[in-house]
Amino acid sequence: MLTEGQRRFAFLVEESVLRNGYGDADTQAEQLERLRSLAEGELPNVTLGVVPARLERARMPVEGFWIYDKAQVSVELVSGYLTITQPSEVAAYADTFATLADLAVYGDKARALLTKARDALS
Repeated sequence: MLTEGQRRFAFLVEESVLRNGYGDADTQAEQLERLRSLAEGELPNVTLGVVPARLERARMPVEGFWIYDKAQVSVELVSGYLTITQPSEVAAYADTFATLADLAVYGDKARALLTKARDALS
């Protein structure tokens, strides 16, 4: 999906997520390297930002969400998924994403956080 068509993708990852212990150290290192390659611009249609830990912010979603073409948001909850299509609610998620995107770091700074998380596995 990332390499087909003319779609553009923007991903934000919380720094704290980089240190979640899913899988063994080798698996985690591979995942962090993949994110690092995306942060380096491996795919020109993909932007990856890392939201640094300990930032003061007005909005802090506790759930993961995905925005599709400004018409739909999918929200992951503990008990299932929500599909949101109400324009005002979609706009609220778009505003939250924009706020987090402004707080995120990209390029060299994002790669430094990814490298730090990978090196902490050793």
